[in-house]
Amino acid sequence: MRAQTSPAYPQALIDLLERSGDRPCFEHGSRIVTARQTLATIRRLVAAMRGAGIGPGTGVAMLPGVSPEGFAAIFAAYAIGARVSAVRPGLTAGQFAHLLTGGIDAVVFDPAVANRDLVTLAGSIPRYSLGSHPGATDLLAGGLPSGDADPGDEPLVAAGRPDDIARITYTSGSTGQPKGCAATYGALAADWTCAPDRWSGAMARMADGLDRCLLFGTLSSPVVMNYVLLSLFHGGVAVIPDQTPQPFFPAVIERYGITGTIMTVPRLYQLLDVLDEHALDEHPFDVSSLRSVMVSGSPLHPHRLADATRRLGPVVFQAYGQSEAGSLTLLTPDELSASGQAALDSVGRPHPEVEVSVRDDQDRPVPPGTDGEIYVRTPWQTSGYWGDPEQTAEVFVDGWVRTRDLGHLDGDGFLHLVGRSRDIVIVNAMVYYAGPIERVLALHPDVDEAFVVGVPDERTGEAVHALVRPAAGRTPPREQLTALVRDTLGEGSVPAAITFIPKVLAAESGKPDKRAMLARFGEAAVPCEPAVPRGEAAVP
Repeated sequence: MRAQTSPAYPQALIDLLERSGDRPCFEHGSRIVTARQTLATIRRLVAAMRGAGIGPGTGVAMLPGVSPEGFAAIFAAYAIGARVSAVRPGLTAGQFAHLLTGGIDAVVFDPAVANRDLVTLAGSIPRYSLGSHPGATDLLAGGLPSGDADPGDEPLVAAGRPDDIARITYTSGSTGQPKGCAATYGALAADWTCAPDRWSGAMARMADGLDRCLLFGTLSSPVVMNYVLLSLFHGGVAVIPDQTPQPFFPAVIERYGITGTIMTVPRLYQLLDVLDEHALDEHPFDVSSLRSVMVSGSPLHPHRLADATRRLGPVVFQAYGQSEAGSLTLLTPDELSASGQAALDSVGRPHPEVEVSVRDDQDRPVPPGTDGEIYVRTPWQTSGYWGDPEQTAEVFVDGWVRTRDLGHLDGDGFLHLVGRSRDIVIVNAMVYYAGPIERVLALHPDVDEAFVVGVPDERTGEAVHALVRPAAGRTPPREQLTALVRDTLGEGSVPAAITFIPKVLAAESGKPDKRAMLARFGEAAVPCEPAVPRGEAAVP
């Protein structure tokens, strides 16, 4: 693999902001924030954090808002070499409490988005806010820097050490508690995102459409952050809506003249459905500004990708990646046009610095066209799961990452996914393990056994379907079951439908056969009403 020669992370971003002067970087509603102002805010936050004793190796739980200040806070923490644990929306109090046990020395949050109960859970851990908040020290006390920030300030030099952990990204875990994918400063510096000289033609083609990049959702997502960085290094501006027009997609694209965005598969489906519904209106939605639409997070059905290309034009890109390994493949509109069905059925070709090995169940490489488990190796992959050596040893093997996905490489180098080797459901691009949901459902006194499967859902990609065998003579209220899951694991784990089953069907191995039970009893499913409309969680 490529030797590490990059400067300390995030020095490339600091240098970009330094030389970009008054070039707009963020458009936050009516507010324009320049590169000079962004760097000045990072400097101020670096000084405030250092004054609070935050430095190399300090564990910081970060709850940022979608704002220029949230962006600056994350990169200020990186600039001083802290260990940043990104807190994603939707964590329950128990999950956040678990995260805080992972070596957290300080909590930094945006008062506009932080749940008061979650902040309170920090207890004696020092709390710092991006704006005034009771019980917290305001890191931005005195207001934001003006456009006349002193250009003679001492140069800001990134202090992160290559082998130190820079970022911990929490994902759903098999125990019900989030697990943290830990990336070093060396790994983040090795990523191609902040190095335009290493962009392949496909990457440059994608970045070329990010002149006005829609920023929404959460900056806790490395995927979202990477596309903001791509836009900035391309010379674009990150557009943060101050309003949420409905339907969010496609209205936000038309209102703000968006040229590029990243979205999950369910979001793409919603966008296409709304465009079709309003196609015959006197004034249909205008999305002709789009030049780069990146779709990722879960499998995109080939016929839907073809439909998206037909409806939006040659602007749709598809990517495949994982929290453990980062971005792995890219499928471009040009490849779709040139390679037809072979490309349409794939998730694209691996990035130039990504190694892919497809192996059989004896860990032996298989030839092109043969399905097996996909292993990957990248310069920017994470080093393991924070505080979990057992799972680290299972997934990170001899320098390779086991994706637990099944598929094959074809003769043209396209990667095709055919299934998964782990028991998960991907809802709105978030991974949820079936095991924790099954265990929580089985805690109800009226439940004998519970099984969870993923079923296709055009709103969310997949949906959680629970197969519940009631205890003898009892009928558990569905609303109690969904509330139990919601309170324990969070909204994303709540079943979209529950089927009561009279018996458990077994496979030849003797193990419960979930798919057989779904096929036999699934027609009796009853939809469950979510507390939050499904598919809407990512809207700011």
